[in-house]
Amino acid sequence: MKAFVPTGDPAEPVVLADVPEPTPRPDEALVKVEAFSVNRGETFKLEQPVPGERPGKDIAGLVVQPAADGSGPSGITRVVGHPMAGGWAEYAAVPTDALAELPDSVGVLQGAALPLAGLTALRLLRCAGPVLGRRVLLTGASGGVGHYVTELAAAAGAQVTAVTRDPERGARLTELGAADIVHDVADAQGPYDIVLESTGGPALSIALARLAGRGTLIWFGQASRTPATLDFFDFFSGPESAVVRHFHYLDADTRLDDDLTALVRLTAEGRLHPEIGRVTDWADTATTLTDLRERRIRGKAVLTLS
Repeated sequence: MKAFVPTGDPAEPVVLADVPEPTPRPDEALVKVEAFSVNRGETFKLEQPVPGERPGKDIAGLVVQPAADGSGPSGITRVVGHPMAGGWAEYAAVPTDALAELPDSVGVLQGAALPLAGLTALRLLRCAGPVLGRRVLLTGASGGVGHYVTELAAAAGAQVTAVTRDPERGARLTELGAADIVHDVADAQGPYDIVLESTGGPALSIALARLAGRGTLIWFGQASRTPATLDFFDFFSGPESAVVRHFHYLDADTRLDDDLTALVRLTAEGRLHPEIGRVTDWADTATTLTDLRERRIRGKAVLTLS
């Protein structure tokens, strides 16, 4: 089959190559991939690829071989999947506990845009706890996670302030329910009950200063790729006794398939709207990866395998 293989070359981070078709484990289904989306973090990993590892975590397509142990879909079924690797290919072996069925009302492009960003947003808000009536500051709101968080949090009754440098994205986040848009975290007017921080670097300490006393900052990313520095005594200027919590989306008490099913249901009901910034095919993969890494794509980049 055809699959994208990392090269380690920044000018051409992946090449399309012939590789063996995967042999599913008993608890895995074989999925014919019709579309996959790319996450910016995956482009970072391509800079120093792990030998033998192939990228790809967000896919949508058809189950063509059900799992041998009888779990998951029992026949040819439209699905969205979240394998840990190997999804940028014609076929992928996906654990059945990382699959959810796609109804006819949700297309493969929408499905492929859901997994990593949607799971992160859903689980991040669960980590934050009840948000009804609470003020929430969200940094790095332009990305896939940001728009899902904004829509889900606003629907749950939060008053969301979204930080984005892009006025166009700011307008869209307002449509999705953001109460306020600022273009620099320093312009955010606190105090906030919850800060959801994804950029790291100096933005983290600035966002922390906007936190209410005994509030919570959840650190779920470092898009700036710059470490953050915190000063113990800065907490006394406002966010006294605050909680700073690290977050990883796979550290959850719920199953991937259950949460994927919830995301698909919300999409089918028109309550969640995957933002697709670019749709392309095999031929433009290298350009898409570069543009995504350089933040020239707003929303998810989805590739079709036509």
